[in-house]
Amino acid sequence: MTQTTTAIRFSEFGGPEVLSYVEMPLAAPGKDEIQIRQIAIGFNYIDVYHRKGVFGPKLPLPATPGVEGVGEVTAIGAEIMGFAIGDRVAYVGGPPGGYARHRNLPAARALHVPGDLDSTIIAASLFKGLTAEYLTHRCVSLQPGDTVLLHAAAGGVGTYASQWLKALGVTVIGTASTEEKAQRARARGCADVILYSRNDFRDEVKRLTGGKGVRVVYDSVGADTFERSLDCLQPRGTLVSFGESSGPIDPLQIGTLGAKGSLYLTRPSIAHYTADRGEFETAAERLFGAIRDGVLLVDEPRTYPLADAARAHSDVESRRTMGAVVLLP
Repeated sequence: MTQTTTAIRFSEFGGPEVLSYVEMPLAAPGKDEIQIRQIAIGFNYIDVYHRKGVFGPKLPLPATPGVEGVGEVTAIGAEIMGFAIGDRVAYVGGPPGGYARHRNLPAARALHVPGDLDSTIIAASLFKGLTAEYLTHRCVSLQPGDTVLLHAAAGGVGTYASQWLKALGVTVIGTASTEEKAQRARARGCADVILYSRNDFRDEVKRLTGGKGVRVVYDSVGADTFERSLDCLQPRGTLVSFGESSGPIDPLQIGTLGAKGSLYLTRPSIAHYTADRGEFETAAERLFGAIRDGVLLVDEPRTYPLADAARAHSDVESRRTMGAVVLLP
């Protein structure tokens, strides 16, 4: 008898309305895969990019989005070692397909979850927390006393990054759209928060740093902020561009980096910072330990039933949510 599961699918690229909740076949896991019954599914902005067809290679249609979750192993492939049926695992990256009650995934992208950590909290924090880990610990070498600018400081990655940066002795200037979000950013480690809806963040950074500028700008916004983010850097500073929530960035003349102060520019991806299994596990252990030790405070995420994924997408894109969103099968 053919197994089935329920999942979110889309057959064309577009807005949240293209997402449908359907029943679909569930194949046996491949030789290097595990099959899991999902407990909690993390929502990430890359899911929106995939749904719109605007992030890198477009997914072949029909497609199921989702690259993060926590679940229980229900079947294992013929060549799998290190996992057993009944194990609780978390995953991030690899092929999309997370918006489903059950799914197969490469065992290389799965991690054992410590028994004392809640599944919903892990689903809310793994992708964002691992992103914050490589941004703050491995992407740029930071020293206590450095000052950085962090866009979207009240967002999912922003709240983790600001807490970790503060713990490292780094002064964080954040940006946010509303006073409510600014308060959240301050509570999570930002020394100052610029309301970009009221003030030009470039001018405010110059004012707050006495004209010096910042050592690093972390920019996940993209088109709306990129050029002015460069202007916020001190000579030989680094712009870390790790997202494009406002749209793609225009092509850059490489000479601009020299003219603005011998600047550095990097476009990191979690795929490359977790491709090595040893680095992946070490980063996850650092994240789990920081949550357990209270270095990172994780708010209860906003949850939606998996069947309501379209509403979750609409709420996130309309900025009606704050913090992490988790889908529950």
